[in-house]
Amino acid sequence: MGEYTEEINNAYNVLKRGGIILYPTDTVWGIGCDATNADAIDKIFALKKRSEEKALICLVSDFKMLNQYVEDVPEVAYDILKYAAKPTTIVYDQPIRVAENLVGADNTLGIRVTKDKFCQQLIRKLKKPLVSTSANLSGQPTPETFGDISKEILEGVDYVVNLHQSIKTPKPSAIIKLSNDGKVQVIRK
Repeated sequence: MGEYTEEINNAYNVLKRGGIILYPTDTVWGIGCDATNADAIDKIFALKKRSEEKALICLVSDFKMLNQYVEDVPEVAYDILKYAAKPTTIVYDQPIRVAENLVGADNTLGIRVTKDKFCQQLIRKLKKPLVSTSANLSGQPTPETFGDISKEILEGVDYVVNLHQSIKTPKPSAIIKLSNDGKVQVIRK
């Protein structure tokens, strides 16, 4: 695990007991929890003051993990992810093994295979996907830096990861919806 060992262990311990964390991702700062823990997901909805109809996304560490949480990953997903120039979240049909309140009303879930080393290592230790939603109250702008994150969010999480707090975060990920019937729809470039 190397340079991130202490932060990974701290975040992991909070996630294991159903807590929520604030952490740097390959895009913007995220609020996260164990994607299989419905109570922890409820805490995130409450903290963000977000309607449960608005889906959250989650991160997985690699393609192998992706296949464990989606019934049928369309072949084109691998090509899109292989050639994507920026972090890309794909909305899949029929997610499995995650908390029901994480899944959209249309039985879909946005999942990103993260390339961020800290996120990958934390997810591998957790052995489950990690919820990732921007660190803002619903309707507020997405924070571009750690310093832009509101006091309410900072005080509402159980743990703040002490890494990369001085780095300006890149933009949110691209979002593409892949339906099992072969339809591809770009939601956010």
